[in-house]
Amino acid sequence: MSILSYLEESRRVIAASESHPGVQAVDGAVALIIEALAAGKALLVCGNGGSASDAMHITGELVGRFLKERKALNCICLSSNASVLTAWSNDYSFETVFSRQVEAYGQAGGVVLGLSTSGNSANIIKAFETAHALGMKTIGLTGEGGGAMAAHSDVLVDVPSRSTPLIQQVHIVLYHYICEHVEAAMLGR
Repeated sequence: MSILSYLEESRRVIAASESHPGVQAVDGAVALIIEALAAGKALLVCGNGGSASDAMHITGELVGRFLKERKALNCICLSSNASVLTAWSNDYSFETVFSRQVEAYGQAGGVVLGLSTSGNSANIIKAFETAHALGMKTIGLTGEGGGAMAAHSDVLVDVPSRSTPLIQQVHIVLYHYICEHVEAAMLGR
């Protein structure tokens, strides 16, 4: 595939996203995050592989800054603590590595944002189950249809594609939108 073909395919997925109901749900995700942060509750973010990097990116934008100078926002990346990830996975289970951290950091009224291009990441599903047991809300950022995460997401933002790299490209656009709108709403609070 040439670069022009790849760019055209990328444009096609972005264009399809414009009217996709799952992508339109992004404003619902923004509202949940603002509500939690305004109440002093944390946004917990997790993902595996490239989505773990995206989880760190989101956290960096919200703890640091996106576009505006402001106070730090209460956002924790569950994918970034190597000691927790490796100790818990080695001694117990990789499937529960995020749910264990939700148990540690989660509070009723908080939010867990999970990124998975397939929507079938068992450790994110377990994290969502733990979040619901604690009275937290969940946001799934996935590929087309949401996979198994769809049933566990209070807000599902699914990208109309099954291609991991193309889904991740749209995820970047979506979470930058989320960061911009959350930051604007929290500015001055």
